[in-house]
Amino acid sequence: MKNIRISMIALTIMIAGFNTSNGQTLKKQQEKTTISKGNVMKNEQKTVHANPFTLVYEGAITENVAGKVNIHPVSYKINGITIAANVYTPANYNPAQKYPAVVVAHPNGGVKEQVAGLYAQRLAEQGYITITADAAYQGGSGGFPRNVDKPANRIEDIHAMADFISQYKGVDVQKLGLLGVCGGGGYSLNAAQSDKRFKSIATLSMFNSGVVRKNGYVNSAVNTIQDRLIQAAKAREQEAAGGEVVYIGDIKTLPTDEQIAKMPFDLYREGTIYYGRTHAHPNSSGKYTASSLMDLMVFDASANMDLIQQPLLMIVGSKADSKYMTDEAFAKAINAKDKELFVIDGATHIETYWKPEYVNQAVDKLSKFYSKSL
Repeated sequence: MKNIRISMIALTIMIAGFNTSNGQTLKKQQEKTTISKGNVMKNEQKTVHANPFTLVYEGAITENVAGKVNIHPVSYKINGITIAANVYTPANYNPAQKYPAVVVAHPNGGVKEQVAGLYAQRLAEQGYITITADAAYQGGSGGFPRNVDKPANRIEDIHAMADFISQYKGVDVQKLGLLGVCGGGGYSLNAAQSDKRFKSIATLSMFNSGVVRKNGYVNSAVNTIQDRLIQAAKAREQEAAGGEVVYIGDIKTLPTDEQIAKMPFDLYREGTIYYGRTHAHPNSSGKYTASSLMDLMVFDASANMDLIQQPLLMIVGSKADSKYMTDEAFAKAINAKDKELFVIDGATHIETYWKPEYVNQAVDKLSKFYSKSL
């Protein structure tokens, strides 16, 4: 049981991030790190002053300049909950003109200022109006209790981003695309099955959150499924009675280099570095309510893939130990009019979030895909 608990903590860190102390000044600890199963080697570390928009990715916008890509913090409501979002507009944006648009869904526990913002900005540089929002109950968005992580909510987040951006000045509603990263990729597949406003769908390093929550990463926890469902039901019972909210993955102290090196998968090791060090953000939290498992464990991002008839692009690294999830979902998309599996040679799951040579390949592929399909 001890090993199972450690694996679940590692997984939570990998797909989410970390809380920093309240009131802490946001800094980007830019640390180029080579990680192997038995070795963690620090090459370089530097501190970058807080970005005015709290963006933590390389090349992020620091100010809105006329004639260049601009960022616009916006908010709207989902069932009474205030959602915090960022809209990116392309260079020389003219609201009187019409532009294709792309909705970008962030990873589990991630926030709009991390990888989702990076891809939203890069696509805006290619001429698209883009939007990325913090999930309800998470990040800078409202909702209580905090860090509820239910598939229905995440899918509704995607529909609502489409609602908002479709009304944004300059958006051509007939040219609306969708991009989901990691867990956001799994939810994007589900959202696109019924939401035909999305004319094409792409995923990057897709993560099937429900299947992993049920079976464990690479089916490492199938022998504890029923026990964890019982724990989730008890947690919900406690919440309903007004008791304390039970959380999974409420990490108080970051793992040491030695602990990171002993994590069983690249996704754990590199995710810990990404979310905890190099791209940490105070709104990105590794915890989620234990009661959420009641919903998560019956969700499968690869179900009903036959409902997707729109063009589909799924991008994954050749060395990603999460690649099996993309492969399974892609094979089930039997009715997609035009589908492609694009494998980035040499990339792991997390490296597609930040490593320039892999990000550039993904952005180039996405740009060509949306140019053709929107």
